[in-house]
Amino acid sequence: MPSHNLRLILASASPRRRELLGQLGVVFTVLPAEVIEHEAADADPRAMVLHNAALKADWIAARHPEATVLGADTTVFVGNTVLNKPRDAAEARAMLRLLSGSTHTVFTGLAVRRTCDGLKLDRGVASEVVFKVLTEAVIEDYLSKVHTLDKAGGYAIQEETELIVASYSGQLTNIIGLPLEETKQLLTSAGLFG
Repeated sequence: MPSHNLRLILASASPRRRELLGQLGVVFTVLPAEVIEHEAADADPRAMVLHNAALKADWIAARHPEATVLGADTTVFVGNTVLNKPRDAAEARAMLRLLSGSTHTVFTGLAVRRTCDGLKLDRGVASEVVFKVLTEAVIEDYLSKVHTLDKAGGYAIQEETELIVASYSGQLTNIIGLPLEETKQLLTSAGLFG
């Protein structure tokens, strides 16, 4: 199948994923999957993000069998607790308190699906983030400047970084929500690059 006939769909409502995928220079459509994600606080974070990414990609791929579909899911893991998107400002505050002065891991699951030829590719990516010790005043300042309710762990590493982050290792794009290196590798395997 010639590459100019391939259509890519991003199965995500995340504006950050849309922006990041756009950096690869590939044409795509955004169609959020209408699924209920598994988000238990005691889940294995690696398995959970892979499951949710596949759930999203499979749902869209079933409805658009000729398209190449990219699903992704990101979570924050600290101690033995999965931190997904906070329900409200109080939960965002609690998450920032938990992350304060500690190292946590950001896991992203990627899934590429194409129903017409049975293409199924999956990849998990991990990065580590070290938070500064956060005072209550810093937490309130951060929450007043950054909308955190749609972000795993209640923070966005790309916004007001100097307030909360001491350092990180791994890909910054993974921490934001879409690891571009692995995404490009998967889409190349799917015939969209190369």
